[in-house]
Amino acid sequence: MALKNKFGITDSSELARVEEKISKMRAIELFEKNLLDTFEVGTFRGLAQIHKYLFDDIYDFAGQVRTVNMAKGNFRFASVMYLEEALKQIGKMPQSTFDEIAEKYVEMNIAHPFREGNGRSTRIWLDAILKKELKLVVDWRKIDKEDYLFAMERSPVKDVEIKLLLKNALMDKIDDREVYMKGIDVSYYYEGYEVFKAEELK
Repeated sequence: MALKNKFGITDSSELARVEEKISKMRAIELFEKNLLDTFEVGTFRGLAQIHKYLFDDIYDFAGQVRTVNMAKGNFRFASVMYLEEALKQIGKMPQSTFDEIAEKYVEMNIAHPFREGNGRSTRIWLDAILKKELKLVVDWRKIDKEDYLFAMERSPVKDVEIKLLLKNALMDKIDDREVYMKGIDVSYYYEGYEVFKAEELK
């Protein structure tokens, strides 16, 4: 069953293809027009600006906090009841060192603020923080898909794995277009309609 969308697509596979194509086009615009430099860095507002830009052509909820509780496997993301407050607290978390930035990234993943498209938006958000604070970004080409998914699944309990993966992939070519695009590659990170898809709790 496909999420309600502006195209009226009811087949989830077709929606996945359309979503990937459009969101990638919008991501390229973000990069080439330097729009990320105009967004807030390290706050939920900045993340919402990214999400809205990527998905506004597809979903009415683009850039808006989800209104349903969600879970992946046995892990429940932040409850809708506490989500707004959680996002405020994440925004206040320090981001001056790599460890602080990685911890903030983990907390935002646990919050999982949007109904869809969290992974892509949050990876761009992470790189924006790293770029501003450390003049570094993640070279996503160096991170194995399975290792990344496992580390992200483990991060709410133990963030050592994801910190190590990210730290070993840091690079100073902060304006590299290929590296930037790898971070939003759905097929590589398998985030949209697949392993990392969160289910709505009934």
